[in-house]
Amino acid sequence: MSGILVSWQYRDVFLWGVANTLSLVLGCLVLSVPLGILGAIMLTEAPAPLRRLFAELVDLLRCVPFLLLAYVVYYGLPELGLRLDPWWAGLVSLTLYNTAYLVEIFRAAFLGIARDNIEAAQAFGLSRSLLYRRIILPQVAITAAPVIGNQVITTIRDSALLMIITVQELTFAANFVSANAFAPFAPFAAAVGLYLLMSLAIEAGVRRMERMRRVRYG
Repeated sequence: MSGILVSWQYRDVFLWGVANTLSLVLGCLVLSVPLGILGAIMLTEAPAPLRRLFAELVDLLRCVPFLLLAYVVYYGLPELGLRLDPWWAGLVSLTLYNTAYLVEIFRAAFLGIARDNIEAAQAFGLSRSLLYRRIILPQVAITAAPVIGNQVITTIRDSALLMIITVQELTFAANFVSANAFAPFAPFAAAVGLYLLMSLAIEAGVRRMERMRRVRYG
């Protein structure tokens, strides 16, 4: 009971941690979704040498552990004259890591689009930009929504590792409360509950997108 009271007394700290976590994840999505779409287009339409080079870069980012990437961004970039504060270093790390996975997610969705839809649109004389905006991207968004939802949950989970570079996200907040209130369990249990609530909200959105896909495409 005392642990619950301690967590409640530090509720402003937890709310600050949640706000930072959500701002990081939202900022990451705003940046990585367009980059993922552009990357998928490159992997499907770029000349072969450029396509192979970009594919190697994407594979490299997917193979690097996220924590190591965050260390490189936060501690390595200053060696090149670029120093980022912890929040921005965390955002850059999340964006790079998330983009590599979204490229593959969108590429698979592109390849899953029925070719007769594209051929019909081309027969009506749609330009390349209109073809993407009206035919390809809407189908890609609905088809890839469940996998993107899982990736968002993974991004929320990965954001907890940013406490290592002193980003004041939710896990950092729980650790702060635990150390200052001498409560070894309750603050982390509260953080688990808050992570669960965020993940459930994402899953609810994914289920809604799934229902929309079934209504639209059967």
